[in-house]
Formats: sequence, structure tokens, C-alpha cells
Amino acid sequence: MASIDELGGISIASARSLRKARIRTTEALLKKCVTRKARQALAREIERSESRIVKWVYRAEILQIKGIGGEYADLLEACGVFTVKDLRRRSASSLLKKMVEVNGDGKTVRRLPTEGMVARWIAGAAEIEPLM
Repeated sequence: MASIDELGGISIASARSLRKARIRTTEALLKKCVTRKARQALAREIERSESRIVKWVYRAEILQIKGIGGEYADLLEACGVFTVKDLRRRSASSLLKKMVEVNGDGKTVRRLPTEGMVARWIAGAAEIEPLM
């Protein structure tokens, strides 16, 4: 279970609001946001936009995949992979090439994943049933 702090781009105030709503982990966020109506209710409760909640849910789903933490999730987003569905559609070799290009001189991650790691992420994404 990843902390909500790993959602990436989440402000301290937003994290505090989620905690007040009894959401402290990405797993709790996913359980709370199963339906659109639930996401809308949470958005009203914590005074954030529904689109912001949706972005957090997408990130929480990516973080469910074994081997993907906050830094690798940031790198995936920088490469245009925002959802589990996006990741499923990628090829490991081409995604790794894009990661090398985007990471450049190590600004996003200190250590790039191997092609085998990326292939396992893609396989892991295929096993997850996305909420949206």
C-alpha cells in the first residue's frame, strides 16, 4: 500500500484533506472512488475538482503494479503513460527508448529500469482491472 503522498503532484493541503476524509493510502483512494458518483462526492467533500480526483485514481492504479514507485510513475507520466490502459498498450522496448530519451541526464529518475522491468510492468498492467 502506497501512501497518498506518492500520488505525484499532490499538495500538502490536498493530502491533508484526503486524510481528513479517512483516505491515507492509494488503496483506500481506489476503494473510495469506485463509481463516478463516489468520485464526485469525494471532490465535494475535500473541495477539489473531480478531474483532480480522476488523475489521483489513475496514478493510484499505476502504483499498484509491482516495481512501480513514485519516481517510475513520474517517468511513465513524462513518457505519456497516465493510466493502466495506456501502459497495457505499450511495447517494452519502445517504452524504454522513450524513457531513456525523456530522462535525459537523470532528471526524473536516478536509475532507469531495464527492458525486463518494463515488460513486467506491462504484464502487471494487463492483470489489473482499471476503475475507469
